[in-house]
Amino acid sequence: MSTAAAQAGATPVAATERPRLRAETVSYRTPRGSALIADVSLNVGATERIAIIGPNGAGKTTLLGLLAGRIRPTDGQVFLDARDLARTDRRLRARRLAVMVQNDRPDLRLRGRDYVALGRIPHRQTAAAHRHQAAIARALDAAGAAAFAHRPLASLSGGERQRLMLARALAQEPAVLLLDEPTNNLDLRARADLVEIAAGLGIAVVAVLHDLGLVPDFADRVAVVAAGRMVCCAPPDEALSASVMRDVFDMAVLRLPHPRDGRPLLVFEKPQTEETRP
Repeated sequence: MSTAAAQAGATPVAATERPRLRAETVSYRTPRGSALIADVSLNVGATERIAIIGPNGAGKTTLLGLLAGRIRPTDGQVFLDARDLARTDRRLRARRLAVMVQNDRPDLRLRGRDYVALGRIPHRQTAAAHRHQAAIARALDAAGAAAFAHRPLASLSGGERQRLMLARALAQEPAVLLLDEPTNNLDLRARADLVEIAAGLGIAVVAVLHDLGLVPDFADRVAVVAAGRMVCCAPPDEALSASVMRDVFDMAVLRLPHPRDGRPLLVFEKPQTEETRP
């Protein structure tokens, strides 16, 4: 796609909506000079849901790290509520932006509620005790994790811990939630449940997703990343088109009508060649 198409990510769904999170031509190079992200722009509206997809090694997690402020851009800037994220106080940033990462290593002796309470650390000096307790309870309910509140993390399944990780992020009461492959290691039902919860939060949510089947029901727009560059950022129908799937993933996509309501079901498969055609 053209450079103009690649910069489509700079325009939010509602043109009149002020972006909650904005990346302006951000790039990131390693100390050895390898370019992991190059000239990516992305606007995220206040209630917008964006899925970041791409092949392995495309730069998805690096891009999320830039949006989270965990990685400082080599070039370009990221803005949260119109503030330069790199110059924003960490505690203030944590009150507005929460991240659910893949590699969290909590103390497994913690009980669920105590783990979720860690999300209140940015608010310790700005909120009364009753507000902390109310925020923790709301977060547990929103993540569907209230049943695990008094159980040690060591006694929980991977899916149950994932819900508590989401609850801890929500306990921060963020305006923006960033999710790094939140459905990894979950079964089919747990994946669908977690994405459904994230989609219904009513805040800005950006999620790196590997399971493309989850994307249409979650995302308002899909940011497709390949080799560190934004290929396109568009509604799911366009971003998951046959041409994008072929060029980025070397996969074919079939659109089949759902037998119940007729909505399109996407099936991904290897493209057929002369040798593989029946």
